[in-house]
Amino acid sequence: MGEALNGLKRTIMCGELREEHIGSKVTVMGWVQRNRNLGGLEFLDLRDRTGILQVVFGEEINKEAFEKADKVRPEYCIAVSGEVIRRESPNANMPTGMVELKGESIKILSESETPPIYIKDNLDAAENIRLKYRYLDLRRGDMQRIFMIRSKATNSARNYLIDNGFLEVETPMLTKSTPEGARDYLVPSRNYPGMFYALPQSPQLFKQLLMVSGFDKYFQIVKCFRDEDLRANRQPEFTQIDLEMSFVEQDDVIAVNEGLIQKVFKDVIGVDVKLPIRRMVYKEAMEKYGSDKPDLRFGMEITDLTDEVKACDFKVFKDASENGGSVRALCLKGGASMGRKDIDRLGEFVKTFKAKGLAWIQLKEDEIKSPISKFLKEEEMNAVIGKMKAEKGDMILILADKNSVVFQGLGQLRLELAKKFDLIKDKNEFNFCWITEFPLFEYDEEEGRYFAAHHPFTSPMDEDIEFLESEPGKVRAKAYDLVLNGEELGGGSIRIHDSSLQAKMFEVLGFTQESAWEKFGFLLEAFKYGPPPHGGLAFGLDRMIMFLAGTDNIKDVIAFPKNQNAFCPMTEAPNVVDEKQLSELGIAKINVE
Repeated sequence: MGEALNGLKRTIMCGELREEHIGSKVTVMGWVQRNRNLGGLEFLDLRDRTGILQVVFGEEINKEAFEKADKVRPEYCIAVSGEVIRRESPNANMPTGMVELKGESIKILSESETPPIYIKDNLDAAENIRLKYRYLDLRRGDMQRIFMIRSKATNSARNYLIDNGFLEVETPMLTKSTPEGARDYLVPSRNYPGMFYALPQSPQLFKQLLMVSGFDKYFQIVKCFRDEDLRANRQPEFTQIDLEMSFVEQDDVIAVNEGLIQKVFKDVIGVDVKLPIRRMVYKEAMEKYGSDKPDLRFGMEITDLTDEVKACDFKVFKDASENGGSVRALCLKGGASMGRKDIDRLGEFVKTFKAKGLAWIQLKEDEIKSPISKFLKEEEMNAVIGKMKAEKGDMILILADKNSVVFQGLGQLRLELAKKFDLIKDKNEFNFCWITEFPLFEYDEEEGRYFAAHHPFTSPMDEDIEFLESEPGKVRAKAYDLVLNGEELGGGSIRIHDSSLQAKMFEVLGFTQESAWEKFGFLLEAFKYGPPPHGGLAFGLDRMIMFLAGTDNIKDVIAFPKNQNAFCPMTEAPNVVDEKQLSELGIAKINVE
């Protein structure tokens, strides 16, 4: 049975004790990391969120405390009082390694069974076990450091935005279902049988309404929900740093957010982000890197070879160039030594991105080796090698197809080669880039119509408005993403505030006036009353914390995440509910086989 504190107060945290505290009487509280009995001495490593402190009990110090300390086991929760003394055997690897606590009294606050996982850094345990016992997993020092970083980052962002005139305003969690790209999580209503609230995929419409309200600058650190199949580093609920500003243009929004990033990275990990951050238009990003979130920590840019090979005898190249596609390539330095099996694996890799196959040219010391050399005249081969700036020892990797396939295939191949050949030399580099001038629309071939690439309220670039109805595919958006090391850190846009332009946008998207009002009526009604020009951005906070903490797993930075099946092994959610609850909601349970 655990002892009560009975007025005993903690005076200092375990990890805070240093040489200047020698001679002080202190009380510390925490969990036992390990215990060692060395005859007449009992050593305990005591842990709290600030670190580990060595405590020594001895028969000569206090026999009763020594005997009590001898009974404790790992993960017992205890309180110890005594004098801080210098360690006889200092440990330079511990911040508290020059001192120890001479245990004069001890309270066993609660006992612990043997934990199902080790409470140690760099734990190698199955993810579902860690999630099932998440409260123990979170006791580990490396996990607690991540959440200290998270707390520091959110406070840094909040302070920066408040200092820059932003108001923190909360928006509803129970709202109306609106089409935003992913499935909504729905919440049935007891008061309105057969009707549902939706959990917000983002506060998008509400933050625009706050601009109509005259709040001028809004922010919120907010939960968002999307019911979609989980891929790597996706969670059904995630957190955004969400903001919106009135009377601004794109450069104004970008400037504020560059300042936010600069402050957070400096405050939290001491990294100086140089401003202004580089900008790249979407078209350049796709043509050079095959991605709208390029990793710029290494080179290997994509090169267009269409003109050099369009007249050759290789049917795949000719067909691509004649059918509006292209022939593009990467040059892998030192790739001429790669064996056929490894090349074939790369061919299979690009096929997963709908490419039909991978052509290649190896520049050996004494020959050019390539399965397509018989289709290329000498001058065509030389033109390809010259355009690629390839040298002896290099390999050229070529895809030919419609541009969307070529860009994705080579973009992913570029990242795969960087991983395989360790092309990113500085793993601690933070390479930021703004991507701008995104397409306003995406065309869905299956449905035969355009969809909003961002959302229906994104403003087109002024010079492209004339193409809205005649050539929607040409229209660029006033949208911008901040990319870091090949990951999207945040994104936003300038919004449409002109009602006639908004009506035109809905028309292109296939909304009738009635359907637009059915889905977005409350916003359209508000826009009758003098909406200001406005725009904003949302950062993925969880992803930002991943970078700051140096982890590549989003579950590490969320206190109680779901597993890859959107299930919580700890609480076993989702789960069945009482029949009475279902009845009150007018829901009948059906068996799903």
